[in-house]
Formats: sequence, structure tokens, C-alpha cells
Amino acid sequence: MRADAARNRARVLQIAREQLATGDDSLMFNSIARLAGVGVGTVYRHFPNRQALLEALMAERFQRLVSEAQAAAADEDALAGLHRLLRYALGHVLDGPGLTGVLEAASDADARTSAMKTDFDRAITELLDRARQAEAIRPDLEADDVRRLLCGIEHAVRVGEDRARHTELYLGVLLEGLRPPR
Repeated sequence: MRADAARNRARVLQIAREQLATGDDSLMFNSIARLAGVGVGTVYRHFPNRQALLEALMAERFQRLVSEAQAAAADEDALAGLHRLLRYALGHVLDGPGLTGVLEAASDADARTSAMKTDFDRAITELLDRARQAEAIRPDLEADDVRRLLCGIEHAVRVGEDRARHTELYLGVLLEGLRPPR
């Protein structure tokens, strides 16, 4: 990538990140281009669609989540690792908007995102399999369910008041719901 193209890409990402930080998750390319001082075609050359931009913005955060999932999968106590991962993951998706948009997307714009999803799901699957073998969780829970539940809880916490209380309440409900039926 030429130096000026790399600068433009970095500027677009900076502006988009600032918009997300202020609560504007629309990621309107015209607005980003104007604020970045580039043409909208420049934005589209780097990011063919909103999903591609979102994935680029979330790549580093998603990689941290994947690393945490892999560390949890290595935990000797699978249930403790799963609980730790879910607590971390919920806090991580609540730290800033956007990550759930990557986690819940039916398709990915970038092969690196798909690879991270595969790594994330693989680590969760390993954790769930070990917890199931120990009869510590319900038998029908899959990695995709975990991603969906995290995204749902993130949304529920974000739209309500008293985020700290609701985060703990909903996380407790999730952890209790992991138990096998009696």
C-alpha cells in the first residue's frame, strides 16, 4: 500500500473509531469521508461495505477475545474457564460498541475475521465439550449459542439503565442457565 493510501486508511479508521466512541454506530461512509478529509470513493476502496469497516475497527479487540477464549480452553477446570471467559467476554463487548456486530454477523467481509471466528468457536467448543464430559453444563449448548447469548445480553445491558447491576444480574442468569437440567 502506498504511503498516502495507508495514511488515508488510518485516518478513515480513526474517524470511524471516534464516531463509535461517541455512540454513533451508523458508520455512514459520506460522513466519515467528509470528516477524514477524503473522498467517499477512498473510503469504499479500503472498505467495500459497512461490515468490512466494522471488522477492521474490531480486529484487535476480537483478537483479544479469541486469545482469552484460548486461555480459558486451556484451564484445567473447564467450568471455571467457561465462567471466566463469559465474564471477560461480556465486559469486553460492553467496553465499546461494535464487537457484537462482528460476532453476530452471518457472513464476514474479511477472511481474517472468519479465521478469528473459527478460532473463537473452536476454543469455546473445546471448553463446552470438556464441561459436558464433567456433566457441569447442559448437553445442548454449542459455541454459536454462546456467541448469540453474549450478543443478546450485551444488547439488554446497553439499552437499560444501571449497567453494572444489569451486567451482573444477566451474567448470573446466563451462568445459572448453563447448568444441566435436573
